[in-house]
Amino acid sequence: MTDIVTLTMNPAVDVSTSVERVVAEHKLRCSPAKRDPGGGGVNVARVATRLGADVKALYPRGGETGALLRRLIDKEGIASLSVHVAGDTREDITVLEEDTGEQFRFVFPGPELSEAEWRECLAAIAALKGRPGYFVASGSLPPGVPTDFYAQAASCAKACGARVIVDTSGPALARALEEGVYLIKPNLRELREMTGQSLDDQASRIDAARQLLDAGRAEVVALSLGHEGALFVTGEGAWRAPALDVELVSAVGAGDSFVGGLVWRLATGGSLEDAFRYGVAAGSAALLTPGTELSLADDVQRLHEDVVLHRL
Repeated sequence: MTDIVTLTMNPAVDVSTSVERVVAEHKLRCSPAKRDPGGGGVNVARVATRLGADVKALYPRGGETGALLRRLIDKEGIASLSVHVAGDTREDITVLEEDTGEQFRFVFPGPELSEAEWRECLAAIAALKGRPGYFVASGSLPPGVPTDFYAQAASCAKACGARVIVDTSGPALARALEEGVYLIKPNLRELREMTGQSLDDQASRIDAARQLLDAGRAEVVALSLGHEGALFVTGEGAWRAPALDVELVSAVGAGDSFVGGLVWRLATGGSLEDAFRYGVAAGSAALLTPGTELSLADDVQRLHEDVVLHRL
């Protein structure tokens, strides 16, 4: 049985490079480009696979970039459930400015999907075999896909017996919550947008998460707080994890890595508390790797021992 199926409606080939300094109107001599498969769910699949999960990645792909994306995902040892679309899969670009250590990220919108194409993605979810334990829908929606798409995807996945995790933002997240899901991972800005509250202290943040639980919109809320760490709220209680003190090499994919570590531990039978610990470890491990490399399994296992949870 597949442990985890991930859905990435707007995947990308992530191109990362570095340059001494970004200067307008100059020809910039960059380091050799590195290409990784990207997009929210693809990144989750990469991290969960590295930790040992059996993962299938569902995504639309088109054109030569889509063919490259498929090859890069295959190279990671992840099984693909890809849907062919007419438009070219996007590329995103991350540039490290060596003099300052700052990153510049150029993110493109992705191809516009027709109704027939996005409905084919829904059909692929409904046709899932083997009752996957967890279904992770992550990332932005490309042009042409309706805002209730993740709600429809969640309904299909729940009918297949999977617990649904959603990591997106804005109207797409709001509509998914109307359907009801197992777990969401908003950041503080996204939770503020959902609730219309300032959420300036820990108590108000926990209360906002519990309102979502009480309304049946989610069973678990994992709230990422950047340098403040993270909060984890379930029907059993709430925990806070301070941020780990690690060297920042690249923050790209830290949130996706958090979800990858968390869902891997859940899929292997771990408790919610330990899954939260692994999520924090995986998110922190992503900071240690350059460009779009994401978390490495050895770093996740090592940092897991350093995560401190405070029961609230």
